[in-house]
Amino acid sequence: MAQVKLPDGSTKEVANGTTVEELARQIGAGLARAAIAARIDEQLVDLSVPITADVSVQIITSKDKESLEIMRHSCAHVMAEAICSIWPETKLVYGPTVEDGFYYDVDLDEAIRPVDFELIEKKMTEIVKADSSFVRKEISREEALSKLSGDKYKTDNINRAEGDVISFYSHGDGFEDLCRGPHVPSTGKVGSFKIMSVAGAYWHGDPTQKMLQRVYGTSWSTKKELDEYLQILEEAKKRDHRVLGKQLDLFSFNEAGPGFAFMHSGGMIIWNSIVDFWRSVHNRYGYGEIKTPIILNEELWHKSGHWDNYKENMYFSEIDGVGYAIKPMNCPGGCLVYKFRQHSYREFPIRVAELGLVHRHEASGVMHGLFRVRQFTQDDAHIFCTPEQIESEIVGVIELTFEIYRAFGFEDFHIELSTKPEKHIGSDEMWDTATNALKGALKRKEIDYQINEGDGAFYGPKIDFHIKDCLKRSWQLGTIQLDFSMPERFGLVYTDKDNTEKTPVMIHRAVLGSFERFIGIIIEHYGGSMPLWLAPEQVRVLPISEKSSEYAEVVENRLKDAGLRCSVDLSNEKIGAKIAKAHGEKLPYMLVIGPKEAETNAVNVRIRGVQENKTVGIDEFLESAKCKVVDKEIDLSI
Repeated sequence: MAQVKLPDGSTKEVANGTTVEELARQIGAGLARAAIAARIDEQLVDLSVPITADVSVQIITSKDKESLEIMRHSCAHVMAEAICSIWPETKLVYGPTVEDGFYYDVDLDEAIRPVDFELIEKKMTEIVKADSSFVRKEISREEALSKLSGDKYKTDNINRAEGDVISFYSHGDGFEDLCRGPHVPSTGKVGSFKIMSVAGAYWHGDPTQKMLQRVYGTSWSTKKELDEYLQILEEAKKRDHRVLGKQLDLFSFNEAGPGFAFMHSGGMIIWNSIVDFWRSVHNRYGYGEIKTPIILNEELWHKSGHWDNYKENMYFSEIDGVGYAIKPMNCPGGCLVYKFRQHSYREFPIRVAELGLVHRHEASGVMHGLFRVRQFTQDDAHIFCTPEQIESEIVGVIELTFEIYRAFGFEDFHIELSTKPEKHIGSDEMWDTATNALKGALKRKEIDYQINEGDGAFYGPKIDFHIKDCLKRSWQLGTIQLDFSMPERFGLVYTDKDNTEKTPVMIHRAVLGSFERFIGIIIEHYGGSMPLWLAPEQVRVLPISEKSSEYAEVVENRLKDAGLRCSVDLSNEKIGAKIAKAHGEKLPYMLVIGPKEAETNAVNVRIRGVQENKTVGIDEFLESAKCKVVDKEIDLSI
């Protein structure tokens, strides 16, 4: 008999060899129907796995976070069978899960087109209705290599797999694929699905290899969840920052510089508004601002370690016969600024920030509007402190970070703490001190976080900040990283209380990350309808007719004197057309001016996205608008 510990702390005795599926039935019929997989002693397994020793068991259902990935992995197999059924000459490569779905790379000479998606989905529906069991089979590595000796893709997968046992999964009418699992019990439990797209992909990303076809799909527990996801995607298309950037004349790209954004005047207003706010917050938190060169000699990048670890992503040049590199990161320059003079412990912590322009060589296939560019500005900061000051400095960075995010309307945060990787520098004691300091700071702020074991940088543990936009999409923005390596590499020291020289701790920190990427995020978050303080044009004055033009110009001047960005539309268009044009340009406020408003020194206020209008005195409008800019308010109501 085996003792099984359940998630609620209770134990259940079962006969040796009892499968997890049988255990679920013993617990309850409802649980058995809902079960799709299990976790035995922290390892995800199929329901068919037998229990042969005392273990802890959690039955996985669609309510558990792991369920979607398992369902999607199983759905990838269903899609693969469907593709092989329609195109028998297909060679399967691999089919992992990705965020919100899965894909399968296939070697097929005939192109799979969007018009074929319905055919694939129809065949998948047949496979799902058959509700055939996923059956796991394990054989030795040697047997597996012999079994698939003529398939270079699967042979490669076997050679890359860990362990001496290789597993296969089969279902339906003879379909079998190499896979480590686990899977749902049968094809009927893969959820509601849809084929999303097809793209080209090189095997292992190697452009010298044959171009494969990567077929993407998604699956969700219910049809309702699938429909909600597809609806979000449709909304995301409307909010695509590349489309809105062109429509609102904010930025552009040109083949003269692929991956290098051209910021237009409207985009620069957004940019500078963010910079002004960023500087004001950093000033309050005690940061000094620096600026370091964009190009520095190769010797510096050898010393920093970037030459060995990041060379393929860098751009190079030569000056007077000496090799130079355009900086991909700002940290080495910050170290040189620190090293310019001697420092005492009395100065610590030293906080220096930089809006540093960096360049990184991104492959042409991964560039995506402002989200992935080759030149971008990073809101870097580096804090030099003693080990005893780490925790309090991290608390300060967290408070600053949350203040900035909330100003943009982001309240849904997710925090991850990444710990010591297998390959690292520094003593275990140093890592324990650093990791405990990060944990202590998060605890002091009463912040829930997820631990990513072994995912820290080689030079220190880190905290990553993720925000969710209005479509519930997650974006990784800020990061806090502790670094014991670079200060030593650059010989950075300070004079301590005992008059000895010691190496400072270096905290790398970014809040928004790439300014370009962040602007793309907020364009999509707001759908181009920027808050008043960020809007390139905040107010447009719309005279009903030429008779009101003089008062309209008076109002415009009042607005400009109050510091508002505005214009007046003196065109011969009818007022309805003027209003429609301003709405299309997503202006926060439209002030309609007629004889009545001129007589009473008032304005008729129309608010973006609001049907109703309201007539108020010009002073009242100015006071309200100025307060909203200062307070970074999202609400435009007067």
